[in-house]
Amino acid sequence: MAEAGLIAGFDAGQTHTTCRLAASRSGAAAPEPLAEGVGPGVSHLAAEGGAERFQAALRLSLAETRARLGAPWATAPLQAAAVGASGIEQGSAVQQRAMALAAGALGLEPTRLVVSGDERTALRGAFPQDAGIVVISGTGTIAVGRDGRGREHRCAGWGWLLDGAGSAMDIGRDGLALSLQMADGRLAEGPLRAALWNALNLENGDPEAAQRIKALVVEPGFAPAGFARLAPVVERLAAAGDRAANTILERNAAALATSVRGVAQALGLTAPPVAAMGGALTHLAVLRRQVEQALAQQLPGARLQAPHGDACAGALALAAERLCPTLS
Repeated sequence: MAEAGLIAGFDAGQTHTTCRLAASRSGAAAPEPLAEGVGPGVSHLAAEGGAERFQAALRLSLAETRARLGAPWATAPLQAAAVGASGIEQGSAVQQRAMALAAGALGLEPTRLVVSGDERTALRGAFPQDAGIVVISGTGTIAVGRDGRGREHRCAGWGWLLDGAGSAMDIGRDGLALSLQMADGRLAEGPLRAALWNALNLENGDPEAAQRIKALVVEPGFAPAGFARLAPVVERLAAAGDRAANTILERNAAALATSVRGVAQALGLTAPPVAAMGGALTHLAVLRRQVEQALAQQLPGARLQAPHGDACAGALALAAERLCPTLS
């Protein structure tokens, strides 16, 4: 083992990046966290400013976390890190570029660094050694699993423009789309329109409100996070019995269950444990309940359970392995 220092695990999503630091001597199995901090989110590296946002997210979240450390750890060297980031495809050129950017941002050699999609760190955190499936619903969505032989398979998560069903972004966007149909008379008026427009600081009686929404959603930086911020509004209405809101959640819950079923079939898992992760499944109780119901229909043997650890825990375990490769 190298001299005492720090290892870092990063969970870099589209809305924010969490950094967790642990002592490098903690070992690969379950590094004990010392501090945690939050920085800005990331975007796809190919997007305008994507590389800069990625490096800033790592630097700023690391700095915030270091500021929470007491002596002697505040000045301890960073010896290894693992980053799970939204939009990093396994084995892709994007992953290689992200490795180079992370090495520069963190001052680490590539041999002391792991960069992967956040679904991979989430899977490692949820099931450190065992077979299982993780379904993630946050701003985006993806499902990934591992069988008893270490084979992995993913479903969904092919970018918010193409494949966001089950995500907070799709829930918010679907709700806003229905509100516009209510506004122009295609659908009967319901509480969904007023609630969503109020959330966007629009007056329900404003005759230009629909046009303002049309302009708002194409502003730089609005999507996908701007849509995702509306998902809790849809969920509150569904919990209160609004039929339109409930239908939106049912449709997205079914999409999440379908992704889990696809992973299970690809890996030959007939009764897999399933860990539900991500902000939407953590905080939207109605959505989570509907996912459980959809799973019972689509994959009866599956059982929803709490993850062993989160994506940062998985990232820390991967970072520790950079110092102890024989334990990987």
